[in-house]
Amino acid sequence: MRAHTVPLVAAALLSCGCAMIPRYSRPPAPVPDAWPVGAAATGGEAAPAAAEVGWREFFTDARLRSVIEMALADNRDLRVASLNAERVQALYRIQRGEMYPGIGVMASGEVYRLPENMAEGGDAEIVEQHSVHVGVASWEPDFFGRIRSLRASALEQYLATEQAHVAGRISLVAGTAGAWLVLAADLEGLRLARSTLETQRSTLDLIRASRDVGMTSDLDLSQAESQVEAARAAVVRLEGLVAVDRNALDLLVGAAVAEDLLPDGLGPVTVSRGVSPGLPSEVLLRRPDILLAEHRLKAANANIGAARAAFFPRVTLTAGAGTLSPELSDLFSSGTRTWTFAPSIVAPIFAGGALRANLKASRVEREIAVAEYEKAIQKAFAEVSDALTLRKALAAQREAEESLVRALEDTFRLSEARYRGGLDGYLGVLIAQRSLFAAQQALVGVRLAEQVNLVTLYKVLGGGA
Repeated sequence: MRAHTVPLVAAALLSCGCAMIPRYSRPPAPVPDAWPVGAAATGGEAAPAAAEVGWREFFTDARLRSVIEMALADNRDLRVASLNAERVQALYRIQRGEMYPGIGVMASGEVYRLPENMAEGGDAEIVEQHSVHVGVASWEPDFFGRIRSLRASALEQYLATEQAHVAGRISLVAGTAGAWLVLAADLEGLRLARSTLETQRSTLDLIRASRDVGMTSDLDLSQAESQVEAARAAVVRLEGLVAVDRNALDLLVGAAVAEDLLPDGLGPVTVSRGVSPGLPSEVLLRRPDILLAEHRLKAANANIGAARAAFFPRVTLTAGAGTLSPELSDLFSSGTRTWTFAPSIVAPIFAGGALRANLKASRVEREIAVAEYEKAIQKAFAEVSDALTLRKALAAQREAEESLVRALEDTFRLSEARYRGGLDGYLGVLIAQRSLFAAQQALVGVRLAEQVNLVTLYKVLGGGA
Protein backbone atom coordinates (compact mmCIF):
# COMPACT_ATOMS: atom_id res chain seq x y z
CA MET A 1 0.00 0.00 0.00
CA ARG A 2 1.31 3.41 -0.87
CA ALA A 3 2.18 5.89 1.86
CA HIS A 4 -0.33 8.52 0.78
CA THR A 5 -3.23 6.08 1.01
CA VAL A 6 -3.04 5.70 4.81
CA PRO A 7 -4.52 9.15 5.57
CA LEU A 8 -7.27 8.45 3.02
CA VAL A 9 -8.12 5.19 4.77
CA ALA A 10 -8.20 6.95 8.12
CA ALA A 11 -10.51 9.65 6.79
CA ALA A 12 -12.83 7.07 5.27
CA LEU A 13 -13.02 5.09 8.49
CA LEU A 14 -13.75 8.21 10.51
CA SER A 15 -16.44 9.42 8.13
CA CYS A 16 -18.40 6.19 8.27
CA GLY A 17 -18.89 6.37 12.03
CA CYS A 18 -22.20 7.32 13.56
CA ALA A 19 -22.93 8.74 17.00
CA MET A 20 -25.53 7.06 19.21
CA ILE A 21 -26.03 9.90 21.68
CA PRO A 22 -29.75 10.57 22.32
CA ARG A 23 -31.01 13.92 21.06
CA TYR A 24 -30.71 16.39 23.93
CA SER A 25 -33.59 18.63 24.91
CA ARG A 26 -33.47 20.92 27.92
CA PRO A 27 -35.99 19.89 30.61
CA PRO A 28 -38.67 22.50 31.32
CA ALA A 29 -38.04 24.62 34.40
CA PRO A 30 -40.17 23.32 37.31
CA VAL A 31 -40.85 26.84 38.65
CA PRO A 32 -43.41 29.62 37.94
CA ASP A 33 -42.85 32.12 35.14
CA ALA A 34 -42.84 35.08 37.55
CA TRP A 35 -41.47 35.88 40.99
CA PRO A 36 -43.85 35.60 43.95
CA VAL A 37 -46.27 38.42 44.66
CA GLY A 38 -44.68 40.83 47.14
CA ALA A 39 -41.14 40.37 45.92
CA ALA A 40 -39.69 43.85 45.65
CA ALA A 41 -37.33 44.85 42.88
CA THR A 42 -34.12 46.73 43.74
CA GLY A 43 -34.26 49.07 40.78
CA GLY A 44 -36.58 50.46 38.18
CA GLU A 45 -37.43 48.95 34.87
CA ALA A 46 -34.31 50.54 33.38
CA ALA A 47 -32.00 48.97 35.98
CA PRO A 48 -29.50 46.52 34.48
CA ALA A 49 -29.46 42.81 35.16
CA ALA A 50 -27.12 41.69 37.94
CA ALA A 51 -25.01 39.64 35.53
CA GLU A 52 -24.35 42.82 33.54
CA VAL A 53 -23.00 44.72 36.56
CA GLY A 54 -19.43 43.84 37.50
CA TRP A 55 -18.60 43.62 41.18
CA ARG A 56 -16.25 46.60 40.86
CA GLU A 57 -19.27 48.69 39.80
CA PHE A 58 -21.58 47.20 42.38
CA PHE A 59 -19.36 47.84 45.43
CA THR A 60 -18.47 51.52 45.71
CA ASP A 61 -16.17 51.41 48.75
CA ALA A 62 -12.56 51.43 47.50
CA ARG A 63 -11.35 49.52 50.57
CA LEU A 64 -13.86 46.73 50.02
CA ARG A 65 -12.91 46.47 46.35
CA SER A 66 -9.26 46.09 47.31
CA VAL A 67 -10.09 43.36 49.82
CA ILE A 68 -12.14 41.47 47.20
CA GLU A 69 -9.26 41.67 44.72
CA MET A 70 -6.95 40.18 47.35
CA ALA A 71 -9.40 37.35 47.98
CA LEU A 72 -9.70 36.53 44.28
CA ALA A 73 -5.92 36.36 44.05
CA ASP A 74 -5.10 34.42 47.24
CA ASN A 75 -8.13 32.40 48.35
CA ARG A 76 -7.16 28.71 48.48
CA ASP A 77 -10.61 27.29 47.72
CA LEU A 78 -10.83 29.32 44.53
CA ARG A 79 -7.32 28.21 43.60
CA VAL A 80 -8.34 24.56 44.01
CA ALA A 81 -11.39 25.13 41.79
CA SER A 82 -9.18 26.68 39.12
CA LEU A 83 -6.73 23.76 39.26
CA ASN A 84 -9.61 21.28 39.01
CA ALA A 85 -10.75 23.01 35.83
CA GLU A 86 -7.24 22.71 34.38
CA ARG A 87 -7.09 19.03 35.34
CA VAL A 88 -10.40 18.20 33.65
CA GLN A 89 -9.34 20.19 30.59
CA ALA A 90 -6.24 18.00 30.33
CA LEU A 91 -8.38 14.86 30.63
CA TYR A 92 -10.64 16.13 27.86
CA ARG A 93 -7.65 16.65 25.60
CA ILE A 94 -6.53 13.08 26.29
CA GLN A 95 -10.00 11.77 25.41
CA ARG A 96 -10.10 13.92 22.30
CA GLY A 97 -6.74 12.55 21.17
CA GLU A 98 -8.15 9.02 20.99
CA MET A 99 -10.19 10.09 17.95
CA TYR A 100 -7.09 10.24 15.77
CA PRO A 101 -4.41 7.69 14.89
CA GLY A 102 -1.30 7.74 17.00
CA ILE A 103 1.89 7.74 14.95
CA GLY A 104 4.79 5.76 16.37
CA VAL A 105 8.44 5.75 15.26
CA MET A 106 10.88 2.98 16.17
CA ALA A 107 14.48 2.61 14.98
CA SER A 108 16.56 -0.55 15.28
CA GLY A 109 19.96 -1.78 14.21
CA GLU A 110 21.44 -5.26 13.69
CA VAL A 111 24.92 -6.64 12.91
CA TYR A 112 25.35 -10.26 11.74
CA ARG A 113 27.74 -12.52 9.76
CA LEU A 114 26.71 -13.62 6.24
CA PRO A 115 28.03 -17.17 5.36
CA GLU A 116 30.13 -17.89 2.24
CA ASN A 117 27.32 -19.68 0.39
CA MET A 118 25.02 -16.63 0.71
CA ALA A 119 27.54 -13.90 -0.05
CA GLU A 120 27.91 -12.62 -3.58
CA GLY A 121 31.71 -12.90 -3.70
CA GLY A 122 31.85 -16.30 -2.06
CA ASP A 123 33.53 -14.90 1.02
CA ALA A 124 31.90 -14.51 4.41
CA GLU A 125 31.22 -10.94 5.41
CA ILE A 126 29.81 -8.83 8.29
CA VAL A 127 26.52 -7.09 7.44
CA GLU A 128 24.98 -4.14 9.31
CA GLN A 129 21.22 -3.62 9.01
CA HIS A 130 19.33 -0.52 10.15
CA SER A 131 15.59 -0.09 9.98
CA VAL A 132 13.09 2.59 10.88
CA HIS A 133 9.46 1.66 11.49
CA VAL A 134 6.75 4.30 11.25
CA GLY A 135 3.16 3.36 11.85
CA VAL A 136 -0.15 3.61 13.64
CA ALA A 137 -0.17 2.05 17.08
CA SER A 138 -3.47 0.38 18.02
CA TRP A 139 -5.89 2.88 16.51
CA GLU A 140 -9.58 2.24 17.00
CA PRO A 141 -11.71 3.63 14.15
CA ASP A 142 -14.83 5.13 15.71
CA PHE A 143 -17.41 3.28 13.59
CA PHE A 144 -20.26 3.54 16.09
CA GLY A 145 -19.40 6.77 17.90
CA ARG A 146 -18.16 5.25 21.16
CA ILE A 147 -15.08 7.46 21.34
CA ARG A 148 -16.99 10.52 20.17
CA SER A 149 -19.56 9.94 22.89
CA LEU A 150 -16.84 9.69 25.51
CA ARG A 151 -15.25 12.82 24.09
CA ALA A 152 -18.58 14.69 24.30
CA SER A 153 -18.99 13.55 27.90
CA ALA A 154 -15.47 14.68 28.77
CA LEU A 155 -16.13 18.08 27.18
CA GLU A 156 -19.30 18.59 29.21
CA GLN A 157 -17.48 17.58 32.39
CA TYR A 158 -14.82 20.17 31.61
CA LEU A 159 -17.45 22.85 30.97
CA ALA A 160 -19.08 21.90 34.27
CA THR A 161 -15.82 22.50 36.14
CA GLU A 162 -15.51 25.85 34.38
CA GLN A 163 -18.94 26.83 35.70
CA ALA A 164 -17.96 25.56 39.15
CA HIS A 165 -15.01 27.92 39.02
CA VAL A 166 -17.28 30.83 38.04
CA ALA A 167 -19.70 29.94 40.84
CA GLY A 168 -16.76 29.84 43.23
CA ARG A 169 -15.71 33.34 42.18
CA ILE A 170 -19.23 34.70 42.70
CA SER A 171 -19.52 33.06 46.12
CA LEU A 172 -16.10 34.36 47.13
CA VAL A 173 -16.96 37.93 46.09
CA ALA A 174 -20.24 37.82 48.02
CA GLY A 175 -18.69 36.02 51.00
CA THR A 176 -15.84 38.51 51.27
CA ALA A 177 -18.24 41.44 51.06
CA GLY A 178 -20.46 39.82 53.70
CA ALA A 179 -17.53 39.22 56.08
CA TRP A 180 -16.35 42.82 55.58
CA LEU A 181 -19.85 44.13 56.35
CA VAL A 182 -20.17 41.96 59.48
CA LEU A 183 -16.87 43.38 60.71
CA ALA A 184 -18.14 46.88 59.92
CA ALA A 185 -21.34 46.26 61.89
CA ASP A 186 -19.50 44.92 64.93
CA LEU A 187 -17.10 47.87 64.81
CA GLU A 188 -20.14 50.17 64.72
CA GLY A 189 -21.63 48.34 67.69
CA LEU A 190 -18.33 48.54 69.55
CA ARG A 191 -18.18 52.28 68.95
CA LEU A 192 -21.69 52.68 70.39
CA ALA A 193 -20.82 50.50 73.39
CA ARG A 194 -17.67 52.49 74.15
CA SER A 195 -19.57 55.76 73.82
CA THR A 196 -22.25 54.46 76.18
CA LEU A 197 -19.61 53.29 78.65
CA GLU A 198 -17.98 56.73 78.73
CA THR A 199 -21.36 58.37 79.30
CA GLN A 200 -22.17 55.95 82.11
CA ARG A 201 -18.83 56.54 83.79
CA SER A 202 -19.36 60.30 83.71
CA THR A 203 -22.83 59.84 85.19
CA LEU A 204 -21.42 57.52 87.88
CA ASP A 205 -18.83 60.09 88.89
CA LEU A 206 -21.53 62.73 89.16
CA ILE A 207 -23.80 60.49 91.26
CA ARG A 208 -20.94 59.47 93.52
CA ALA A 209 -20.08 63.11 94.16
CA SER A 210 -23.75 63.88 94.89
CA ARG A 211 -23.99 60.95 97.29
CA ASP A 212 -20.93 62.13 99.17
CA VAL A 213 -22.66 65.43 99.94
CA GLY A 214 -25.94 63.70 100.77
CA MET A 215 -27.86 64.75 97.68
CA THR A 216 -28.21 61.24 96.16
CA SER A 217 -29.06 57.89 97.72
CA ASP A 218 -26.96 54.74 97.78
CA LEU A 219 -29.59 53.10 95.60
CA ASP A 220 -28.94 55.58 92.79
CA LEU A 221 -25.21 54.97 93.12
CA SER A 222 -25.69 51.20 92.98
CA GLN A 223 -27.90 51.45 89.91
CA ALA A 224 -25.35 53.67 88.15
CA GLU A 225 -22.57 51.21 88.97
CA SER A 226 -24.58 48.31 87.52
CA GLN A 227 -25.14 50.31 84.35
CA VAL A 228 -21.40 50.92 83.97
CA GLU A 229 -20.62 47.23 84.41
CA ALA A 230 -23.27 46.27 81.86
CA ALA A 231 -21.78 48.70 79.35
CA ARG A 232 -18.27 47.40 80.07
CA ALA A 233 -19.43 43.81 79.48
CA ALA A 234 -20.94 44.86 76.14
CA VAL A 235 -17.63 46.44 75.13
CA VAL A 236 -15.67 43.28 75.99
CA ARG A 237 -18.16 41.09 74.11
CA LEU A 238 -18.01 43.23 70.99
CA GLU A 239 -14.21 43.39 71.13
CA GLY A 240 -14.20 39.59 70.98
CA LEU A 241 -16.60 39.59 68.04
CA VAL A 242 -14.43 42.07 66.15
CA ALA A 243 -11.38 39.86 66.67
CA VAL A 244 -13.27 36.82 65.37
CA ASP A 245 -14.57 38.83 62.41
CA ARG A 246 -11.04 39.83 61.47
CA ASN A 247 -9.87 36.23 61.58
CA ALA A 248 -12.76 35.17 59.36
CA LEU A 249 -11.99 37.92 56.85
CA ASP A 250 -8.29 37.01 56.78
CA LEU A 251 -9.20 33.38 56.13
CA LEU A 252 -11.43 34.28 53.20
CA VAL A 253 -8.86 36.63 51.72
CA GLY A 254 -6.01 34.18 52.22
CA ALA A 255 -3.76 36.79 53.86
CA ALA A 256 -3.85 39.35 56.64
CA VAL A 257 -5.88 42.40 55.63
CA ALA A 258 -4.08 45.68 56.25
CA GLU A 259 -5.54 48.09 58.78
CA ASP A 260 -6.15 50.78 56.18
CA LEU A 261 -8.42 48.39 54.24
CA LEU A 262 -10.68 47.62 57.21
CA PRO A 263 -14.03 49.41 57.66
CA ASP A 264 -14.42 52.06 60.36
CA GLY A 265 -18.11 51.38 60.84
CA LEU A 266 -21.26 50.46 59.03
CA GLY A 267 -21.65 53.24 56.51
CA PRO A 268 -24.39 53.83 53.96
CA VAL A 269 -25.47 51.38 51.30
CA THR A 270 -22.41 50.02 49.51
CA VAL A 271 -23.77 49.83 45.96
CA SER A 272 -23.94 52.46 43.29
CA ARG A 273 -27.20 51.44 41.63
CA GLY A 274 -30.00 48.92 41.76
CA VAL A 275 -30.28 45.75 39.75
CA SER A 276 -33.32 44.35 38.02
CA PRO A 277 -34.46 40.82 38.93
CA GLY A 278 -35.76 40.24 35.40
CA LEU A 279 -37.78 37.15 34.59
CA PRO A 280 -37.06 33.73 36.14
CA SER A 281 -36.43 32.23 32.71
CA GLU A 282 -33.72 34.85 32.09
CA VAL A 283 -32.05 34.76 35.49
CA LEU A 284 -32.11 31.06 36.29
CA LEU A 285 -30.54 29.91 33.04
CA ARG A 286 -27.71 32.38 33.52
CA ARG A 287 -26.59 31.24 36.96
CA PRO A 288 -23.36 29.19 36.91
CA ASP A 289 -24.65 26.53 39.28
CA ILE A 290 -27.56 25.81 36.93
CA LEU A 291 -25.27 25.82 33.90
CA LEU A 292 -23.04 23.39 35.80
CA ALA A 293 -25.97 21.05 36.44
CA GLU A 294 -26.96 21.21 32.77
CA HIS A 295 -23.45 20.36 31.59
CA ARG A 296 -23.49 17.33 33.88
CA LEU A 297 -26.83 16.36 32.41
CA LYS A 298 -25.38 16.60 28.90
CA ALA A 299 -22.39 14.49 30.00
CA ALA A 300 -24.74 11.80 31.31
CA ASN A 301 -26.66 11.96 28.04
CA ALA A 302 -23.42 11.43 26.07
CA ASN A 303 -22.52 8.44 28.25
CA ILE A 304 -25.67 6.73 26.98
CA GLY A 305 -24.26 6.98 23.47
CA ALA A 306 -21.05 5.31 24.61
CA ALA A 307 -23.04 2.55 26.34
CA ARG A 308 -25.08 1.95 23.18
CA ALA A 309 -21.97 1.80 21.01
CA ALA A 310 -20.47 -0.84 23.31
CA PHE A 311 -22.98 -3.37 21.90
CA PHE A 312 -21.19 -3.27 18.54
CA PRO A 313 -17.80 -4.74 17.63
CA ARG A 314 -14.69 -2.67 18.26
CA VAL A 315 -12.08 -2.68 15.50
CA THR A 316 -8.44 -1.96 16.29
CA LEU A 317 -6.12 -1.26 13.37
CA THR A 318 -2.34 -1.32 13.43
CA ALA A 319 -0.47 -0.16 10.33
CA GLY A 320 3.25 0.32 9.86
CA ALA A 321 6.03 0.92 7.36
CA GLY A 322 9.66 -0.22 7.59
CA THR A 323 12.82 0.88 5.79
CA LEU A 324 15.47 -1.80 5.14
CA SER A 325 19.19 -1.42 4.71
CA PRO A 326 20.48 -1.33 1.11
CA GLU A 327 22.19 -4.71 1.52
CA LEU A 328 19.00 -6.63 2.34
CA SER A 329 16.95 -4.60 -0.11
CA ASP A 330 19.19 -5.67 -2.99
CA LEU A 331 19.41 -9.22 -1.69
CA PHE A 332 15.68 -9.85 -1.46
CA SER A 333 14.65 -7.43 -4.24
CA SER A 334 11.73 -6.19 -2.20
CA GLY A 335 12.35 -2.48 -2.29
CA THR A 336 13.28 -0.33 0.67
CA ARG A 337 9.76 0.05 2.11
CA THR A 338 7.26 -2.48 3.40
CA TRP A 339 3.71 -1.89 4.68
CA THR A 340 1.83 -4.09 7.11
CA PHE A 341 -1.76 -3.98 8.42
CA ALA A 342 -2.89 -5.87 11.49
CA PRO A 343 -6.60 -5.38 12.14
CA SER A 344 -8.30 -6.97 15.14
CA ILE A 345 -12.00 -7.17 15.98
CA VAL A 346 -13.48 -7.58 19.44
CA ALA A 347 -17.16 -8.52 19.34
CA PRO A 348 -19.21 -8.44 22.58
CA ILE A 349 -20.78 -11.85 21.94
CA PHE A 350 -20.93 -13.14 25.52
CA ALA A 351 -21.18 -9.79 27.36
CA GLY A 352 -24.76 -8.87 26.52
CA GLY A 353 -25.98 -8.92 30.13
CA ALA A 354 -23.20 -6.68 31.36
CA LEU A 355 -23.67 -4.29 28.46
CA ARG A 356 -27.41 -4.05 29.05
CA ALA A 357 -26.77 -3.36 32.72
CA ASN A 358 -24.26 -0.67 31.76
CA LEU A 359 -26.78 0.95 29.42
CA LYS A 360 -29.45 0.88 32.11
CA ALA A 361 -27.04 2.43 34.60
CA SER A 362 -26.23 5.19 32.11
CA ARG A 363 -29.93 5.95 31.64
CA VAL A 364 -30.49 6.04 35.39
CA GLU A 365 -27.55 8.41 35.73
CA ARG A 366 -29.19 10.70 33.20
CA GLU A 367 -32.44 10.66 35.18
CA ILE A 368 -30.47 11.53 38.31
CA ALA A 369 -28.81 14.39 36.42
CA VAL A 370 -32.25 15.62 35.30
CA ALA A 371 -33.47 15.61 38.91
CA GLU A 372 -30.34 17.46 40.06
CA TYR A 373 -30.79 20.02 37.29
CA GLU A 374 -34.42 20.61 38.28
CA LYS A 375 -33.44 20.82 41.95
CA ALA A 376 -30.79 23.44 41.12
CA ILE A 377 -33.44 25.54 39.36
CA GLN A 378 -35.89 25.23 42.24
CA LYS A 379 -33.19 26.16 44.76
CA ALA A 380 -32.18 29.19 42.70
CA PHE A 381 -35.80 30.31 42.37
CA ALA A 382 -36.29 30.06 46.13
CA GLU A 383 -33.07 31.99 46.85
CA VAL A 384 -34.03 34.86 44.55
CA SER A 385 -37.61 34.94 45.84
CA ASP A 386 -36.46 35.04 49.47
CA ALA A 387 -33.95 37.80 48.80
CA LEU A 388 -36.50 39.90 46.92
CA THR A 389 -39.14 39.45 49.61
CA LEU A 390 -36.76 40.22 52.48
CA ARG A 391 -35.57 43.35 50.71
CA LYS A 392 -38.89 45.13 51.23
CA ALA A 393 -39.35 43.80 54.77
CA LEU A 394 -35.87 44.84 55.87
CA ALA A 395 -36.30 48.35 54.49
CA ALA A 396 -39.54 48.76 56.47
CA GLN A 397 -37.91 47.32 59.59
CA ARG A 398 -34.95 49.73 59.29
CA GLU A 399 -37.31 52.70 59.06
CA ALA A 400 -39.15 51.51 62.17
CA GLU A 401 -35.90 51.00 64.11
CA GLU A 402 -34.70 54.47 63.13
CA SER A 403 -37.94 55.99 64.44
CA LEU A 404 -37.60 53.98 67.66
CA VAL A 405 -34.05 55.20 68.22
CA ARG A 406 -35.11 58.82 67.75
CA ALA A 407 -37.97 58.37 70.22
CA LEU A 408 -35.76 56.71 72.82
CA GLU A 409 -33.15 59.44 72.45
CA ASP A 410 -35.82 61.97 73.39
CA THR A 411 -36.96 59.75 76.27
CA PHE A 412 -33.41 59.43 77.62
CA ARG A 413 -32.81 63.18 77.32
CA LEU A 414 -36.03 64.02 79.18
CA SER A 415 -35.46 61.37 81.87
CA GLU A 416 -31.97 62.67 82.53
CA ALA A 417 -33.25 66.25 82.74
CA ARG A 418 -35.96 65.26 85.24
CA TYR A 419 -33.41 63.39 87.34
CA ARG A 420 -31.03 66.32 87.40
CA GLY A 421 -33.96 68.57 88.34
CA GLY A 422 -34.82 66.32 91.26
CA LEU A 423 -38.22 65.38 89.86
CA ASP A 424 -37.56 61.64 89.39
CA GLY A 425 -35.16 59.01 90.67
CA TYR A 426 -32.32 57.50 88.69
CA LEU A 427 -34.34 54.39 87.81
CA GLY A 428 -36.11 56.25 84.97
CA VAL A 429 -32.74 57.28 83.49
CA LEU A 430 -31.44 53.73 83.84
CA ILE A 431 -34.39 52.22 81.97
CA ALA A 432 -34.28 54.87 79.23
CA GLN A 433 -30.56 54.40 78.61
CA ARG A 434 -30.79 50.61 78.51
CA SER A 435 -33.66 50.81 76.03
CA LEU A 436 -31.78 53.31 73.87
CA PHE A 437 -28.60 51.20 73.76
CA ALA A 438 -30.59 48.07 72.86
CA ALA A 439 -32.44 49.93 70.09
CA GLN A 440 -29.18 51.34 68.71
CA GLN A 441 -27.67 47.86 68.57
CA ALA A 442 -30.82 46.50 66.92
CA LEU A 443 -30.64 49.25 64.30
CA VAL A 444 -27.07 48.28 63.50
CA GLY A 445 -28.22 44.66 63.10
CA VAL A 446 -31.05 45.62 60.75
CA ARG A 447 -28.79 47.84 58.65
CA LEU A 448 -26.32 44.96 58.41
CA ALA A 449 -29.08 42.53 57.40
CA GLU A 450 -30.30 44.97 54.75
CA GLN A 451 -26.86 45.36 53.18
CA VAL A 452 -26.05 41.65 53.36
CA ASN A 453 -29.41 40.94 51.75
CA LEU A 454 -28.53 43.30 48.91
CA VAL A 455 -25.21 41.48 48.40
CA THR A 456 -27.02 38.15 48.52
CA LEU A 457 -29.56 39.33 45.95
CA TYR A 458 -26.75 40.44 43.66
CA LYS A 459 -25.17 37.01 44.03
CA VAL A 460 -28.28 34.87 43.51
CA LEU A 461 -29.23 36.91 40.43
CA GLY A 462 -25.95 35.83 38.85
CA GLY A 463 -23.79 38.89 39.50
CA GLY A 464 -20.23 39.00 40.73
CA ALA A 465 -18.38 36.98 38.12
